[in-house]
Order: sequence, then C-alpha cells, then structure tokens
Amino acid sequence: MTQLATLFAELQAERERSWAPAQLQANAAQRAELVERHDPRQHVQVGDRVGPFLLVASTGEPLTRDTILAEGPVALVFFRFAGCPACNLALPHYDRTLRPELDARGIRLIGVSPQLAERLGEIRDRHGLGFPVASDPDNRLGKALGITFEPSEQPEIAPGASWIGAVTGTNSWTLPQPTILVIDTDAIVRFVDVSPDWLARTEAETVLAALDEVRAAA
Repeated sequence: MTQLATLFAELQAERERSWAPAQLQANAAQRAELVERHDPRQHVQVGDRVGPFLLVASTGEPLTRDTILAEGPVALVFFRFAGCPACNLALPHYDRTLRPELDARGIRLIGVSPQLAERLGEIRDRHGLGFPVASDPDNRLGKALGITFEPSEQPEIAPGASWIGAVTGTNSWTLPQPTILVIDTDAIVRFVDVSPDWLARTEAETVLAALDEVRAAA
C-alpha cells in the first residue's frame, strides 16, 4: 500500500523541478516555522470531551455534534481547502485506506474545512469520495480544538490577487492544521494527531493502530 508520505514526496519532487527557488524557500520556511511554533499541549487531548459544535455539509445540511454522534463515533479529518494540492492527495488516500477500516469499526469519516460549504463539494466530486465534507464556519470548531494557525506575518495583497481568505470565502488567513480527531458517542476524544507541516500528515495505519489499542484496553 502506498503511504501518504510517498505521495507527498512525489509532490515535493515535482515542485523542486517546476517552482522557482524563492517560491520553494518560502514554502519550506512557512512549514518549518509552523513546526517550530507547534505546542501539542495547546490543542485538544485524548480523553477530553468535545463541546457542542455546528458544521455545514457541502450539501447545505447542518451537522451538529449530537446529530453526528447519534449515528455512532466519528473521525473528523481537518483539511485546508478544496484546491489545496496536498489535500487533494490526502483525502482520496484516506478514502482508499482509512474509510473502509473505519466503516468496519462503525466509525464515520467526515472531512472538515473552513471553506464555505458551497465551495467544498468540488473536492468530493473530483475524487468521488465516499465520505461527506463539511464546512467549519469561521473555524469555530478548529479554534475550540486549538488546531488553527495564521502566518506570523500576513503578506500585503495586491488588488485582484488571490489570497487564502478569498479562496476559502472566510476573508481570513486562519486555517486548520491538518488533523485527524476521533470522538466516541460520549464526545470523548479517542485519538488526535495534529500535523503542523501540511506535507507530513497522519498515516491511516497510525490511526487504526491507536484505535485498536483503545479497543483492546476497554
């Protein structure tokens, strides 16, 4: 089975062939800064209880914490936005490797991004994803979980230029760090992994091994 790390290594290799040195350096510097700034003590932990929240599915359907958990435990995969190249590798990979195993364990998988709900359907349709994607309006859940970030310096935006706030529809630089969060029907966190470097995300086997340990210890 191809690992996510391999897919990201291929993406990076292509960028090294096609990007200008300054662009490569800026991308690497931002990822390195996020890794340096990351403090795992500041985000949600295993054993914490997740408070009520509201997501909006790409279909427009409201998804509250309680309505989601009424159907069983859930795994939330936080991603940046529908056009993010790394997300377009990660989500279909999780659909192939993680979703079937979670389904077998009775755990639903939902992709979560701050991008406006009406713009999210494209990533699900593009890859034929077998799980829903939903908007986290204003990053409210991401902020409550402590997994969001902003650039330390916000670049000046030239008139008409594209920027993250325009792409996501949030009018904000804030994005979630790629995160996988599994919560049980009591809203207790059973697994969490936050990836400050968006090119070093959680492998499916890491999630499944941790969940098997939780089940064995129960």
